[in-house]
Amino acid sequence: MSSAPIPDVGGWFRTAADGVALPSLPSWGPGTGGFGRTSPEEDLVAAAELFRGRPTMVLTGAGMSTGAGLPDYRGRDAVPRSPMTYQEFVGSDLSRRRYWARSTVGWRWFERARPHHTHLTLARLGEVTPLTGVVTQNVDGLHQAAGSRPVLDLHGTLARVVCLACRAVLDRGRLQEELLALNPDVARRLDALAEETRTAPDGDAEVDRTEDFRYPACPRCGGMLKPEVVFFGENADRGVVERAWSMLEDAAVLLVLGSSLSVMSGLRFVRRAAQHGRDVVIANDGATRGDDLATLRIHGRLEDVLTRWAELLT
Repeated sequence: MSSAPIPDVGGWFRTAADGVALPSLPSWGPGTGGFGRTSPEEDLVAAAELFRGRPTMVLTGAGMSTGAGLPDYRGRDAVPRSPMTYQEFVGSDLSRRRYWARSTVGWRWFERARPHHTHLTLARLGEVTPLTGVVTQNVDGLHQAAGSRPVLDLHGTLARVVCLACRAVLDRGRLQEELLALNPDVARRLDALAEETRTAPDGDAEVDRTEDFRYPACPRCGGMLKPEVVFFGENADRGVVERAWSMLEDAAVLLVLGSSLSVMSGLRFVRRAAQHGRDVVIANDGATRGDDLATLRIHGRLEDVLTRWAELLT
């Protein structure tokens, strides 16, 4: 069951450049093509046979969550976006005001997102074929909510906020209450702003006028609060990346779902899997940067592909 797409309010869904040169802005927009293709039944069967009963690591991208109303970056309808970098966020009070204002307005749509059929079907596959883990580039927590285990949030999670000074962790939902209390004018107009933001092509609506927006400091030490997600210009957590490498080491197959592999933080897993002789299955609607490395490349809507795999494996 699909809902209207939720815009990229506040730059929530940024992924990490992770050591490679930052792309020219705007960075996100429609991918390079290949949309609408559908793989034949024999390819779907062959892919299922590749990971049937074999240890498999799953790498997921934004295409897994489009059915839940969360936007992807490289889909056919993607709107070009200029990401806020880590350096902008920590170096500019005005940038932080803009981020938190837009985040406050859009939070309700993100908070209401629930696992889609794709998340639930992947969790079901994990019950019938051995998965070493699900490594996701998404920050929505929907794999965990659907029941997949174990799940690694490669780029963090929007459910938490971290202090950059003392590393205290806060609940994002609780912070929402404080943001609204600090900005009563936004709180009074929140329903209208949120609805306008949901339908505005750029996801900004009136909240671009954010010079007076107030945001809190860390309640423990007064330090700067940041969403616990990886921004452009910021590296993914080393410990999380090492655990992801361990999951790949234990796997015979790498299964990529809904990622264009446009940034190195995801593509590097495909490259290492191919280098080490592991089978790579990529399922995505649209071209990916890893297509030439795939043992099998599956085209089509993930909802349909995963449903067929579940039928074949059960």
